[in-house]
Amino acid sequence: MKPAWLAIATAAFLVAGCTQDRGDIGLGPACAAQIDAGYHELGTAEADGLSSSVTWSKAASLLGAAKIQQQFEEYQNCVLKARKARKYLAQIRG
Repeated sequence: MKPAWLAIATAAFLVAGCTQDRGDIGLGPACAAQIDAGYHELGTAEADGLSSSVTWSKAASLLGAAKIQQQFEEYQNCVLKARKARKYLAQIRG
C-alpha cells in the first residue's frame, strides 16, 4: 500500500501543473511551432543516421517534455525546452 502522502503529493503536482502562468499568455502558437520544427529537424537528423548520438537522444527527450508542457498549457516552459532541443539538433547537424 502506497503512503497517503505520495497520493497527496501527486495530486498537488498535477493541480499545480494545470495553473497557467502569466508568462504563458500568447505563447501557445510559438510552442506549437517550435515543437513542429523540432520534430521535423529530429526526423531529418534520424534520416541522416544521427539518431545514435547522445545529443539526438537529449533533443528527443526535450521535445517530448515540451509536448507535455504544451498539454498542460505551460507554453513558456514548452518554448524553452523546444528551443533547447533545436540547439542540440543544430550542434549535431554541423
